[in-house]
Amino acid sequence: MSAKNDLDKPLSEEQKLHNMRHSCSHILAQAVLEMFPDAKLGIGPTIETGFYYDFDLPRTLIPEDLKILEDKMKRIIKEKQTFHRVEEPAAEAVEFLEGKGQPYKAEVVRDLMEEGEEIVSFYENKDRKDNLKFWDLCEGGHLENTGQVGAFKLTKIAGAYWRGDEKRPMLQRIYGACFLTKEELKAYLDQLEEAKKRDHKVLGPKLGLYTSSPLVGAGLPLLGPKGAVIRRELEDYLWELHKNRGYSRVYSPHIAKEDLYVQSGHAAKFGDELFRVKGKEDSFILKPMNCPHHMQIFSDNQFSYRDMPVRYFEPAVVYRDEKSGQLGGLTRVRSITQDDGHLFCRVSQIKAEVKIVCEVINEFYSTIGMNEDYWVSLSVRGEERDKYLGDDKIWEQAEEALEEAAKAIKLPYKRVEGEAAFYGPKLDFMFKDAIGREWQLATIQCDFNLPLRFELEFTNEEGEKERPVVIHRAICGSFERFMGVLIEHFVGAFPVWLAPVQVQIIPVATPHHDFANKYAQKLRSEGARVIVDDSNDSLGKRIRNAEMQKIPYMLVVGDKEIDGDNIAVRSYKTKEQFDVGKNEFIDQLKADIKERKL
Repeated sequence: MSAKNDLDKPLSEEQKLHNMRHSCSHILAQAVLEMFPDAKLGIGPTIETGFYYDFDLPRTLIPEDLKILEDKMKRIIKEKQTFHRVEEPAAEAVEFLEGKGQPYKAEVVRDLMEEGEEIVSFYENKDRKDNLKFWDLCEGGHLENTGQVGAFKLTKIAGAYWRGDEKRPMLQRIYGACFLTKEELKAYLDQLEEAKKRDHKVLGPKLGLYTSSPLVGAGLPLLGPKGAVIRRELEDYLWELHKNRGYSRVYSPHIAKEDLYVQSGHAAKFGDELFRVKGKEDSFILKPMNCPHHMQIFSDNQFSYRDMPVRYFEPAVVYRDEKSGQLGGLTRVRSITQDDGHLFCRVSQIKAEVKIVCEVINEFYSTIGMNEDYWVSLSVRGEERDKYLGDDKIWEQAEEALEEAAKAIKLPYKRVEGEAAFYGPKLDFMFKDAIGREWQLATIQCDFNLPLRFELEFTNEEGEKERPVVIHRAICGSFERFMGVLIEHFVGAFPVWLAPVQVQIIPVATPHHDFANKYAQKLRSEGARVIVDDSNDSLGKRIRNAEMQKIPYMLVVGDKEIDGDNIAVRSYKTKEQFDVGKNEFIDQLKADIKERKL
């Protein structure tokens, strides 16, 4: 067929940016083929901040290669090569791609043929100065020519299995950032630099919060005493927010018979992610989620409509066999401590229950300082209906109930298709950290399916059996991932109530040790976490060590502090040093902790 341009319609800024990023991925592929003529092309989609492309290359890339590729891309952009679309019969496309030594592209076309596609599209870059054409298998869309690309930067190299399958070849992935203007690109690159300084995988071990061990295994972080303090403070605060809202604490075992997850549907859905345990008589599964256990607790009771809603709260460890290549720090692990909760209610109570959960979310994230700019994804089913449990009627009922609740409490939500849980729609809360990065943290999920699968019932006003609805909710998602987010959000400098060590006292010399220890004990008696550094290191080194550990308050005590009414205080947050009354400092510290001040 003849080539044609498909860019006749005016584009929105969002479409233009998408096309720019997509075009940039093709320009990268063209540059790579110039550098490595035998390169085999994988896929090159757009992502939130730019694009990436996967390649099978004759050698391993090094960081210096990115500058070479960027220069080639700039030359291609300067040539203003025109993008043209060419449609070809799929069978001929496979033959063409295999003849060009592009097996990955040929595989993509064969998969499209299995889905019923008879025609596939290519894009050609014409108007090259060497009169050669660059082509790439692609659906589109693109800019009119390469010269319309805005500002871009190749950012990093990573490994990626073909089709995400660890049994398939490992390809080399090149990431790039692309924005409409140089100013937007610079702002993003500055954010990347700031993110490096905040990386929890560096700060966490450096501050003694967690460690990892090859003997324990990848994705199984070990929280040290300091990390355990943060975890416990979060758990205690979450329970404080729930205990007066009708929740009851429950506990469930770490394993269950495989039958439980067969009935819930999790065994079929997450088969490869489940850790299986063989007992003497039965086959067990390490708990991948808490909901089936909680439903057994509900099922063991005889509830009436007067008891509804029933609310369970359990911060519990669950286990999922994530691929080793996807594990990292605290944000992607195999041992996951969820701040889990399940509400069993009537359909008429859904709005009220969602409102209560949203109140908890708002209070919690206000305390953390992440509640100013957020939005909520109303995640509903996509077109691939076989991915989800339950019939259309149940799903329509659940989606309508959740959207009505979101409207009633005026959540800033957007409807997003294809992101629902496999058993029901959900509200995913998207919060921004201190440098503007977006994190999906809290979630509220509406489930009509699992109560049906487990035949849950309560007795209604007419003495008849009625099926409850289950609302799954998590406030911080998982403690591990949330701690990773917090480390980066606060750059390791936690507010006083969360800080593993809240006060460090440094006596100037040996004669001041006794006073330092007595004052520390007085602070501890008021609930503060205090250490005394009376080591033989110099005063300057001990002060630097406290600074490096980002301890909120440092007290340097000498003769003046022993003899007088005041204490010398250094604040890590403000970098100020000031004198304050000894008792006044204790009152101030207690207020910081009790009110959970930022």
